[in-house]
Amino acid sequence: MSDALITLNNITLNHNGKNVLDDVSFKLHQGEFVTLIGPNGAGKSSLIKILLGVIKQDSGSVTYQEDIRLGYTPQTFTANPFIPISVKDFLTLNQKLDSVFMQQTFDLTGINELLQLPLKNLSGGELQKVLLSRALLNKPNVLILDEPAQNLDVDGQMQLYKLIQEIHQQQNCAVLMVSHDLHRVMKESTQVLCLYHHICCEGLPESILKDEKFNDLFADQINELMATYEHHHNHHHEH
Repeated sequence: MSDALITLNNITLNHNGKNVLDDVSFKLHQGEFVTLIGPNGAGKSSLIKILLGVIKQDSGSVTYQEDIRLGYTPQTFTANPFIPISVKDFLTLNQKLDSVFMQQTFDLTGINELLQLPLKNLSGGELQKVLLSRALLNKPNVLILDEPAQNLDVDGQMQLYKLIQEIHQQQNCAVLMVSHDLHRVMKESTQVLCLYHHICCEGLPESILKDEKFNDLFADQINELMATYEHHHNHHHEH
């Protein structure tokens, strides 16, 4: 029996005769922070949908540990402007929640002042925090985040990534984050998976940066990335 929370074995997915995913395998363990990167159209969102059980792979298997609980934030979410639902009602919809746990979650994500607002009035950054809160109310041991910061300005992105970092450290859940913000990814990740229909390279952030295949895929972003990365990394990590 594997100690992995989720194990993917040789996942293949075809769409209209094209290989979207080709023989993808990896494991996600408790407490890991895995970032999935890759160009647009590389199959990242399809892989997430397979993990969530939304679509079925053509071949291969996904195995979950028995007590798996998934928390998920979608890439895009639009509140229906015609349904006047408050943030609090949205968060507690169809859920029986312990009020102490709920309050701790709201404190952690910093949304107390948003609870009475209509969901449709929130800014992008506020909405992401609310979606993250909803994911955490499921008490997940795996948190799956699909490009959580993609519609935020730089300041909003920094805040959100910092919050995700805090959640990861406090809750010790595994995090699988899809991202194309290379320079943000590098700080917290224990592993980076670079996907282009298949996993073309994987490893620690530092080693991925030296990988030829990675450099071929992200040639245009690499210079910018290195400048930012070196700027942030003139200190040492304690492990």
